[in-house]
Amino acid sequence: MLDMAESSAVIDPLSLFRLDGQVAVVTGASAGLGDRFARVLHAAGATVVVAARRLERIESLAADLGERCVPMVCDVSDGDACRALIDRATDVGSGGIDVLVNNAGISVIGPAESESFDDFTRVVDVNLNAVFRLCQLAYEPMVASGGGSIVNIASILGLVAGTPVKQAGYCAAKAGVVNLTRELGAQWARRGVRVNAIAPGWFPSEMTADMWGDEASERFVVTNTALGREGRAHELDGALLYLASAASSYVIGQTLVVDGGWTIR
Repeated sequence: MLDMAESSAVIDPLSLFRLDGQVAVVTGASAGLGDRFARVLHAAGATVVVAARRLERIESLAADLGERCVPMVCDVSDGDACRALIDRATDVGSGGIDVLVNNAGISVIGPAESESFDDFTRVVDVNLNAVFRLCQLAYEPMVASGGGSIVNIASILGLVAGTPVKQAGYCAAKAGVVNLTRELGAQWARRGVRVNAIAPGWFPSEMTADMWGDEASERFVVTNTALGREGRAHELDGALLYLASAASSYVIGQTLVVDGGWTIR
């Protein structure tokens, strides 16, 4: 039921999307979607701790953004590195963290019958196990902040099969991210920690770089996407800000699909 004080207050819906004074962590921030996510959160007012394996890339990003951007080398498959990342963000946030974007990911493409178990394990470790580890590490600092938002970057390939782009490990890991998001959302909501996910469709990134410029691959995307094209970088901005901010304060455990209509058929 709407509180009378709320109903009579001046309505400023855009203010819900602001992140002024908040501390956000973005993994996989050295290129592509992660770089864009860091820029969007920074533009919304957050201090952003940007993490990736390639130091020169995140230092360049930090130099570009200027104040309120802290680079941190982190291989998310390394538990000690993940802990160091969250500790650094907690220091920046004076004991708390407000936003965590689990974006780091890898894929191995090829038929399942020849995908090595080592490759499968490595993909699951980076795309799923690391997500759980970082969520778990961020939990207490978020509770200390009075609550926070975790945004896991899943994929449409966590909802549907990838074939003819065959990548069993990636599909399995991203499906795990979708249901992990539901479970953590259910467990932590009453402590003020909201967990949601974004499932992007086909967007240009380092992971999909081989597809663009290849006629068959581009035809595959155009034919099977309702909008008839790949996604553009800015078309994830709204979904990210919505889930990261107070605008989604009543949204728990959801996966927001941004795919141009790929999964509606």
